Amino acid sequence: MNKLFKTKLDAACIVLIPVCIGINYLGKLFASVLKLPLWLDGIGTCIGATLGGPIIGAIVGAANNIIYGLTTGDNITLIYALTSVGIGLAVGIMARLGFMETFLKALITSVVVGLVAVVISTPLNVLFWGGTTGNVWGDALFAATQSAGMPVFLGSLLDEVVVDVPDKIITLTIAFLVLKGLPTKLISMYNADEKIESLD
Repeated sequence: MNKLFKTKLDAACIVLIPVCIGINYLGKLFASVLKLPLWLDGIGTCIGATLGGPIIGAIVGAANNIIYGLTTGDNITLIYALTSVGIGLAVGIMARLGFMETFLKALITSVVVGLVAVVISTPLNVLFWGGTTGNVWGDALFAATQSAGMPVFLGSLLDEVVVDVPDKIITLTIAFLVLKGLPTKLISMYNADEKIESLD
């Protein structure tokens, strides 16, 4: 278990964090400006988590939410830093278990990560926003569930599922393709079995 959370703190990882935060920021901004029914704010988190491990992924995810929230005035994003931490941890753990080595395994990872996001975000949705997510597709489904008399928590859960699972499939697919395009020598720089400093 300890091996899953080993973190290599060196220049490569220190540079990786802001690069991945920038990728996340641009992805979210892109989706927001075009009003896409997806988040696209976790691509950098997935890349960072796969290369640097779950701790690096969690740092990237949380930092992105905080920076985006503070620079755009989007307070909703700040609250969902918890979800981004969960995503970073989940992707990092799955990657350490070998689930980012092939496209099929990356798809399995995307579903797992999507469900992790749903589990963390749904209570936040109910607590802060009455069950909505702020996503056009998801909130349309939520409205339908409420009109049908479903419990708010169930409606919010379904709201999250129809947004987060497809979003994570697209996000992990993009991250997988980016990672496969990187030189092997670059990827080997993040080998956690060499000169490890544990953060857990």
